Amino acid sequence: MQIHRRIPRNLARHGAGLLSLAVYAATLSAQTAPSADSAALGQILERLDRLEKQNRELIDEVQALRGELAQSRGPAEAKQAEDVNEKLEVQERRMEEQAQTKVESSQHFPLRITGMALFNSYFNSRQTGSLEAPPIAPLSGGAFSGGATLRQTILGIEYRGPEILGGGKISGILNMDFMGGSGEPYDSLFRIRTAALRIDWKTTSVMFGQDKPLISPREPNSLAQVGISPLAGAGNLWLWQPQMRVEQRINLDPSTTLRAQVGIFQTREDYGYVPPVYTASIQEQRPALQGRFSLSHNLDDDRRIEIGSGFHASDSHVAGWTVPSRVFALDWFANPWRRLEFSGSLFRGQNLTNIGGVGEGFTFVNDYTVIPVHAEGGWTQLSFIATPRLTFNVFGGLQNNRGSDIYYGLARNAGFAANFMYRLAPNVILSFESGQVRTEYLDVGKRLNNHNDLGVAYLF
Repeated sequence: MQIHRRIPRNLARHGAGLLSLAVYAATLSAQTAPSADSAALGQILERLDRLEKQNRELIDEVQALRGELAQSRGPAEAKQAEDVNEKLEVQERRMEEQAQTKVESSQHFPLRITGMALFNSYFNSRQTGSLEAPPIAPLSGGAFSGGATLRQTILGIEYRGPEILGGGKISGILNMDFMGGSGEPYDSLFRIRTAALRIDWKTTSVMFGQDKPLISPREPNSLAQVGISPLAGAGNLWLWQPQMRVEQRINLDPSTTLRAQVGIFQTREDYGYVPPVYTASIQEQRPALQGRFSLSHNLDDDRRIEIGSGFHASDSHVAGWTVPSRVFALDWFANPWRRLEFSGSLFRGQNLTNIGGVGEGFTFVNDYTVIPVHAEGGWTQLSFIATPRLTFNVFGGLQNNRGSDIYYGLARNAGFAANFMYRLAPNVILSFESGQVRTEYLDVGKRLNNHNDLGVAYLF
């Protein structure tokens, strides 16, 4: 009892002794606490252990989920990045292409450079002067001839202009080569081959330019005969002359189209042989009316069949005479099988050297009579596309002048050739061609000339 009485007085006097008393009481209570309190404390500790364990499990699950999410998002993000990179590459290529091909004219319209750098190494069996691929066999014989040239290289310029009234789109092209001049091997001057200024509406087109006759739109495939069209003088009416055309298209169904074309063509009256005494009397250029109607049907995106027919009408003026020129023609193209193409043209008429025929267009019977020379002919080609890189072509043609209309000169001319074209690269072509020209002269007989050519072309 004395102890209990002293403690309050000590506490009142010395507040610091309260802490010692509390420590002492806590120690005493801990030593004398009942077993129920110990059990409760143990349960609390167990709960804390379980919560900590569950917390660790939750943390592990969250980390696992994050890993799975990263893995699931990884391919998508990679694909998205790949798509973005591809788009960027395409855009960069387009920008590079525009930088390379967009040549601006003085009127701020884009121009595009096209063409073909062509190297030819050739060998002829008879003397033919400087001609790389002679269209006729010469009358007199001679030594073998050969050589190499780049004169058949083609340089082209494509252009596009603004739209005009009615939604018409203006476009055009100019193709030149180095076959101009006097014909000497090193006389490589620019020469216009073909050219066109076109205005295209939805179903109507107008063309002003220089091209083959409207009735002869096709020609064989060759890298040996480029300076003049293949089979020129042997069934291919080829002369490139100034002209104007109008075309109307009628879509009969989604796959079938009917085309009607009419044009004014400038003939070249001095192309055929004329006795020297009468050459000064020739009116060198005359207008001709030409027309063509064609029907084409697309079997699918790669296969089609087309057939056309046309006419030519003009008059030649020589020595005070008017000599009619009338020609009817038929042409076709078909590839019913993707690897096989069949094309060609036929014609029949009179006085047709002014559009690319061979020999005489008219004959002087005497000093008072001039008659047209009747002729017929044509050409055909068969192409076999062995692979996307390799193509074989076989073609032949002829022109036969009616014997009763001529008294001298060339009566018949035929040409045959076969070649293969192999693409070393998408724009590099290797070609080898072997052909023969058979020319028959009235009262002289037949002459032959073999022609072999190795060509390498770089398209640009």
